[in-house]
Amino acid sequence: MKWIEAELQKLEDQSLNRSLHTSARVPGRQGYVLREQKTMLDLSSNDYLGLACHPAIAAAMNRALLAEGAGSGASRLITGNLPPYGRLEEALAAWQQSEAALVLANGYMANLGVIQALAGRGDVVFSDRLNHASIVDGIGLSRADHVRYRHNDMEQLRRLLYKHRDARRKLIVTDAVFSMDGDQALLAELVALKREYGAILMVDEAHSGGVYGARGEGLCHALGLQNGIDVHVGTFSKAFGVYGAYVSGSRTLIRWLVNKARPVIYSTALPPSVIAGIAEALHLVQTERWRRERLAASSRQFRSLLRKAGLQVGPGDSPIVPVIVGDNATALRLSSALEAEGIAAVAVRPPTVPDGTARIRFSLSAAHTPDDLADAARRVEQVAHRLGVLAR
Repeated sequence: MKWIEAELQKLEDQSLNRSLHTSARVPGRQGYVLREQKTMLDLSSNDYLGLACHPAIAAAMNRALLAEGAGSGASRLITGNLPPYGRLEEALAAWQQSEAALVLANGYMANLGVIQALAGRGDVVFSDRLNHASIVDGIGLSRADHVRYRHNDMEQLRRLLYKHRDARRKLIVTDAVFSMDGDQALLAELVALKREYGAILMVDEAHSGGVYGARGEGLCHALGLQNGIDVHVGTFSKAFGVYGAYVSGSRTLIRWLVNKARPVIYSTALPPSVIAGIAEALHLVQTERWRRERLAASSRQFRSLLRKAGLQVGPGDSPIVPVIVGDNATALRLSSALEAEGIAAVAVRPPTVPDGTARIRFSLSAAHTPDDLADAARRVEQVAHRLGVLAR
């Protein structure tokens, strides 16, 4: 296994080596994390609505644990399809204003399962170059032709759709909000193109579900485009603060996925306590609108302060706020210096992002106060100036 050591050294030389760091909750201080025995402002997690430690969710999970036990025991197609699953999926379909919904283990498995079920040899999947790795991997495993288009380049996508107009099936897949850039897909244009070329349109709302929409339904609903989307995918591990994923759409789609999506067929069902936690989170997402409003205000505030400081901040209005620094080593130095200042902000490097665009990915939460963010922006500016990332 010496070749592994050699490859790891190459990663180290390129400032691409990764390692695990233990993080812990800080009792009584939402929006903070304990790392290396130091309390830090958590600007890295995806707990957008601040629900990960909500007592009502924990209580619902504890009740289910006592009533139903710890595990589900089998896949959903065997004995794991416990009664709470059906109730949750009915509530999800009503929330998404769709005919049906299906709960899966996590967002990665959802994307793998859906894409493999909808596309195969002889089909073409069109994918934005900045789509999440789970989408890329799902396309690869499907064995369909993978056709990438430049980020949000609708003219190139139109040309590619025309080129492959005679394919058996055409599937367009996109993130709604891109996970490392925080900007939005051009959903209205995508709906128009899918109709023009007879394609299926699949949208991953992982980073927009709970964040956008009157009841947190996601960006598609916020834009009034939900009826033009064939397949909605979302997660419960971000804004919902729990774990798992969902697909919503027509009854025909959900029946097909139950029969063809391998992660559904071959994975053990989620434990009943997790299902109970998701159900409670769904209620909170829909009813506690103030969380979305605070998050939107925080996103505007933090982006504005960083831009005024002279940092290169990506476009968009989401709680994902990337500060582009360029090379990998600089991103790592900036991340380490911010940790020393009490800010947990992770450096994101290739292959997660394109070469030359290493960045600090700040991620905001409704748990953060305006004072938290103002102080954080001040410290980010000071550290960036000290490291030469910006010039006064």
